[in-house]
Amino acid sequence: MTQKAEMLGDWRERVLKDPELILEDRDLMRVLISANDRLMGGNVVDMRGIAMERLESRLERLEDTHRSVIAAAYENLTGTNQIHRAVLRVLEAENFEDFLKITAADLPEILRVDRAKLVLESHEAEERDPDDLSGLDEVLSIVPAGFVDAYLTGGRDVPSRQVTLRGASPHAEQVFGTAAEWIKSEGLVRLDMGPDRLPGMLAFAAEDPHQFRPSQGTDLLAFFAGVYERVMDTYLG
Repeated sequence: MTQKAEMLGDWRERVLKDPELILEDRDLMRVLISANDRLMGGNVVDMRGIAMERLESRLERLEDTHRSVIAAAYENLTGTNQIHRAVLRVLEAENFEDFLKITAADLPEILRVDRAKLVLESHEAEERDPDDLSGLDEVLSIVPAGFVDAYLTGGRDVPSRQVTLRGASPHAEQVFGTAAEWIKSEGLVRLDMGPDRLPGMLAFAAEDPHQFRPSQGTDLLAFFAGVYERVMDTYLG
C-alpha cells in the first residue's frame, strides 16, 4: 500500500508540473471524460463533452486529409523525378537504334513499368516484310494508318487524347503481342510526328491493374511526350 501511494503521489506531482502528459494522450483523455460522464449520471447533458467529441472527430478528419495531401505530394515528387531521369536518358541516345534500346530497356526500369513499346503508323504496313523488324519487334510495331487513334479511343467516334491511362484493352495483343496475356493496365501517349507525317504512340504496360488509372494526372507524361517527339524528329528528319 505504501509503495502504491508513493507511485500515485509521484504521478500526481508529475501531472501537476506537466499537465500535457495527460492532455496530449488522447486515449487517456477519452477514459477520463467517460468516467466523468458516469459520475454525472444519465440525466445530465454535458455540452462541453459533446463539443469535445465533435472537435476530436473534426481533428481526426483533418489529420487524415493532412496525411493524404502529404502522400499525394510525395507521389507527385517521385513521379517528377522519374520523368526527369527518363528525359535525360532519352537525350543520351547516340542513334536511332540506341534510342529504341533505351525505350525498351531503360524506360521501363526508370518509370517502373513492365513493358514499353513504340508504335509507328505506315501506309505500307500491311505490305512490309516481318523480317524487316527482326530484333526490334519487342520494342517497335509498324501498324496501318489510323491504328493509333482507333486504339486510343477503342473504336469510338471521339477525339483521342494525348495521354490515356486505363485498364488493359481487349486488343492489347495488337500492341504488346504475347505480353498482353499478363498486362492489366496501360499508359498510352500519342506522338505527334510533325506535319505530313502519320502519328505514333508510346505504350507503357503494367501487370498491376492499378498502375494506370483514368483518375491519375497526365501532365508529366505529356511533358515527356514532348521531349520524346523532338528526339524522334531528329532521326525521322
